Amino acid sequence: MDKRNFMAAALAAASLPAWAQGNAAKGLRGPALLTITGAGVRPNRGAFDPVRDQMMAKQKLSFTAAHAFDFAALAALPAVTIQPTLEYDNKPHKLSGPALRDVLKAAGVKGEGKLAMRAVDGYAPTISIADATKYRFIVATHLDGAPMPLGGLGPLWAVYDADKFADMAAKPVDQRFANCPWGLYHIDVQAG
Repeated sequence: MDKRNFMAAALAAASLPAWAQGNAAKGLRGPALLTITGAGVRPNRGAFDPVRDQMMAKQKLSFTAAHAFDFAALAALPAVTIQPTLEYDNKPHKLSGPALRDVLKAAGVKGEGKLAMRAVDGYAPTISIADATKYRFIVATHLDGAPMPLGGLGPLWAVYDADKFADMAAKPVDQRFANCPWGLYHIDVQAG
């Protein structure tokens, strides 16, 4: 291809909407950290791509459209701080990040249903939107004031302050967080 045709093709591709350029999400400045799919989602990216969405492919996920968030998009939402006692050292720690209900709202999700929240290791607990709201889940981005790295509990963790709820605080600390996937990267909203 000669230089002129190459430049014309490149300019045409750059002018396509983001959803038409594979899985690139509109408005993101960095890589997508959280992808929300399913019922009621207002998409900002295109369909599942088995080449670009390798981890999702290995975990047998598929979708026609999704809403993706990068770190800046999550940080732009109001932050909430909680201080649960964690099972890893049996000590309280500060976790902060946007409320899960605000993340869902930003993705266009309204109403009731269930959330299948998937971690990078494939762990995928399902919780009702009502319970996620009741227990005031957050999408934690920071632990004790520092961003959570991949390979630790992050970069995202769907978590709540179990100490604040009598039914959860009554459980042994190692049983309070079964519905809290660390390394969160995908939420599928299932209609209720």
